[in-house]
Amino acid sequence: AIIDDANTDPALRKKQICEWVFNIKAEVYTDLSKLPETQVVFATSWQTAYYANTFLSTKHKLYFVQDFEPWFYSVGSEYAFAENTYKMGFHAVTAGGWLANKLSETYGMKTSSLSFSYEKDLYIKTKKNQPDVKHIFFYARPPTTRRAFELGLLVLNEVVKQLPTVKVIFAGWDVSSYNIPFEHLNAGTLSLEELPDLYSQCDAALVLSFTNLSLLPIELMACGVPVVSNSGPWVEWLLTNENTILAEPTVEELSAALVSVLSDKKLHTKIVDAGINFANTTNWEVEHDKLYSIIKKYE
Repeated sequence: AIIDDANTDPALRKKQICEWVFNIKAEVYTDLSKLPETQVVFATSWQTAYYANTFLSTKHKLYFVQDFEPWFYSVGSEYAFAENTYKMGFHAVTAGGWLANKLSETYGMKTSSLSFSYEKDLYIKTKKNQPDVKHIFFYARPPTTRRAFELGLLVLNEVVKQLPTVKVIFAGWDVSSYNIPFEHLNAGTLSLEELPDLYSQCDAALVLSFTNLSLLPIELMACGVPVVSNSGPWVEWLLTNENTILAEPTVEELSAALVSVLSDKKLHTKIVDAGINFANTTNWEVEHDKLYSIIKKYE
């Protein structure tokens, strides 16, 4: 069911889901008053949790929690609205172990966690077009404050000062309106099919996250790109000093980490190999089976 969408033809929404995400056999509802009785209902964001909480025609209520959503906001009304959903008595199925621990310890929620993987037929290392030119990839998304665009700019500016021949590639958002004081490529928003080749052209990636991780680090690893990231428990449930270079979230520490992996061939090879090996240990089928077993308990 899609909330706040009652005036849209559900057949259109189903068509869009099949085109944009994957083919589904389930029925799609845009008018919540027409939802049939269910065995299990899943909330998928804090906004939907309020609807799930008042939906009476179900036996069990679960909550797929992908991030600690109160941190998306300044302390205030929206923070409270998001946080209060963790007190509604749902069984939380979380993206990663950090969220499971936080929700269990702070709010007493029953939790189960899933881990991450990647599309193994898509994210494959390809040949570099300019093997003599070193590139840094940075996921640049200024509107998403938790991805620390400003900190990333300061870090990259320092790296370019120390390694003037390094080129920076921005992707994820059109940053052409920003005054960026070093040479860079503004790749903007790309299709999924374009990403593996772009990643493979890079010799390092700066991935910053101040809430739960995205799938980006594993996808980069699979393409043979060493990842530099900020430390923090919301990162370190997946990334370690074995498969990544973790640094304190300061300009000095993060820039030093990037410079080291770009300058030290032995370190670069070590992190590339460890990243690929780690990515290969992950498997969406395993995570699918975990989720299936959780849902089966509520039959």
